[in-house]
Amino acid sequence: MNNLTAYILKRLSQFAFVIFTGITLAFFITNLSPVDPVEQSLSQLTSFGASDPRAVEMMRQSLSELYGLQGNLFEQYLNFWGRILRADFGPSLSAFPTPVSTLIANAAPWTIGLLVTSIMITFVLGNLAGALAGYFRNSRWLKTLGIVIMTINPIPHYFIGLILLIFLGYVFPIFPISGGSQLNRDANLSWGYVGSVLYYGFLPALSLVLAGLGGWFIGMRSLVSNIVTDDHVVYAELAGVRRRTIFSQYVARNAMLPQMTGLAMQLGQIFGGTVIVEFLFNYPGMGRLLIQGIYRGDYGLVLGVTTISIFAVAVAVLLIDILYPLIDPRVKLG
Repeated sequence: MNNLTAYILKRLSQFAFVIFTGITLAFFITNLSPVDPVEQSLSQLTSFGASDPRAVEMMRQSLSELYGLQGNLFEQYLNFWGRILRADFGPSLSAFPTPVSTLIANAAPWTIGLLVTSIMITFVLGNLAGALAGYFRNSRWLKTLGIVIMTINPIPHYFIGLILLIFLGYVFPIFPISGGSQLNRDANLSWGYVGSVLYYGFLPALSLVLAGLGGWFIGMRSLVSNIVTDDHVVYAELAGVRRRTIFSQYVARNAMLPQMTGLAMQLGQIFGGTVIVEFLFNYPGMGRLLIQGIYRGDYGLVLGVTTISIFAVAVAVLLIDILYPLIDPRVKLG
């Protein structure tokens, strides 16, 4: 077995452990909820006149089977893993009888689009600004930009979103304050629909970008500030190599490698920020779905969204972890 194969197998085992642990914790923590989805559904059904005890008991058994709540807690746990393998989380309590998987499938593209867009923009702009500020340390414009970014950095996602919502949604109504697209447009790849999605998603994405710039900026500026004192950079400057070439080929390229690890670590954090931002802007993604499930005591929906989120973040981190040695050959594969 070569080093690369051993490295990949090690990362796959860590991935499996993270998935198993995360989903297990999600299952048992969700079971601590005082809301019983079966009894809650029964109370809604009996309010429409179903009062025969035998009929109620039959409905209780049917609902327990639908929600995967038959047997003791361990049996429910095993049943839950079986449902995961079948991609079946049962019906949603708040949108009964719509399956949870259908709700997630409808919401996932919105969250994926928002996350990918905000991560790409934040990663590129934050690292570029940090690299420039670290190398061209005497630039007044870059110093001013650094002060602005550092001022915004401690502000939480939701507060930035609230400020944007008030000023660009109410005071100056430039952008819509809720939704993912215009209601009268059909979902397709036409320019009109795509433009509508970008227009409605501008403020949520801007909230995540502004909140995430500071971390990348600080990290990249620190890395570049250390690299510019290395011998190979000093020799290149003494040899008369153009500063742009030194910046792009000697400094920025080397500083980007550690930031790839930071990208993997940021994925989970930015998903947490997305949950609040989506709810704030009433954006039709998985974050809003999760909060709605919590408020309505929708056991299956909360567990389904949490499970998919754990899996998605773990897969993204795994891919970055596997690709990192290909980007940086200095990484040991032992």
